[in-house]
Amino acid sequence: MTENVPNTPMVAIVAYEGVQRSALHGLGEMFDVANGHVDEQTGRKIFHQVLTPAAIDPAQDIDAIIFPPNLTGARGRDDRNLHCWIRHQHLDGTIICSACAGSYWLGHAGILDGRPATTHWALESDFRSTFPKVCLHPEHILLDDNDIVTAGGVMAWVDLGIHLIGRWLGPAVVSRTCRQMLIDPTGREQRNYRSFRPDMTHKDQTIRTLQLWMEGHAETDLSVAALAHRAGLSERSLHRKFPSATGLSVNRYVQELRVEKAKGLLELTGLPVSEICWRVGYHDVSAFNRLFKSVSGLSAGEFRSRFKIHPI
Repeated sequence: MTENVPNTPMVAIVAYEGVQRSALHGLGEMFDVANGHVDEQTGRKIFHQVLTPAAIDPAQDIDAIIFPPNLTGARGRDDRNLHCWIRHQHLDGTIICSACAGSYWLGHAGILDGRPATTHWALESDFRSTFPKVCLHPEHILLDDNDIVTAGGVMAWVDLGIHLIGRWLGPAVVSRTCRQMLIDPTGREQRNYRSFRPDMTHKDQTIRTLQLWMEGHAETDLSVAALAHRAGLSERSLHRKFPSATGLSVNRYVQELRVEKAKGLLELTGLPVSEICWRVGYHDVSAFNRLFKSVSGLSAGEFRSRFKIHPI
């Protein structure tokens, strides 16, 4: 913790029950490293403290509040005192921040309604149903909407910390901090890490049977006509029933499925991209590459370079 001096931002990192301890203390350590790179003549550093819900003082002057991730499944629905505190601080001009599932506390406080936000991609469906008024963008690692800053994945607290350091201490301190801590300051998107996990929990047995067949036959004809014939449905019925069960149109589902299959081949094999294209049902390599990048945010080659599991 650093000495609180004039023009020094005060950050409260909330230690709610179940909070990820590495994020809770890692953020403070990151701010301390950044403070060590500040020009002493400026006098501007980041003052921070870990704050438990029991220690909250509504009258305390705070510049930013951070709700870190958790790995316990906690979602904060019943933390009404925290919700009220968040609303009060937000109205007073405090910047409210979250990482991963920490966004649920902001959602329950009502401050995300009508605002852009992000959270972990795996929480997208639940978050949308819990907070339908939020403009959710789970493809992003971080979204800065001025007075509300949300970060996506479990480790996106690192991105959030670096972002706040840049906001208050400037790009030179960000660069020095990232070099010392071996952090990549830019260039990531959450969709680079997102996996396609289709909903199989719905009650439509016909569609679920079709989904299971599609999993093992990504390279075959997965047109609406072919799939409708296999399911014993009219094309019109398939267009109606499939999105109702899975939340995705047939064509979108096929694209997501094939890209996911391609990711596995890129990670685990040394097959040329052209052959992978054929193995997942595409015959135009250029079209496949455009689709892959539109879904993942990376070219097939970039994806392989970043995520390959075995040496090629």
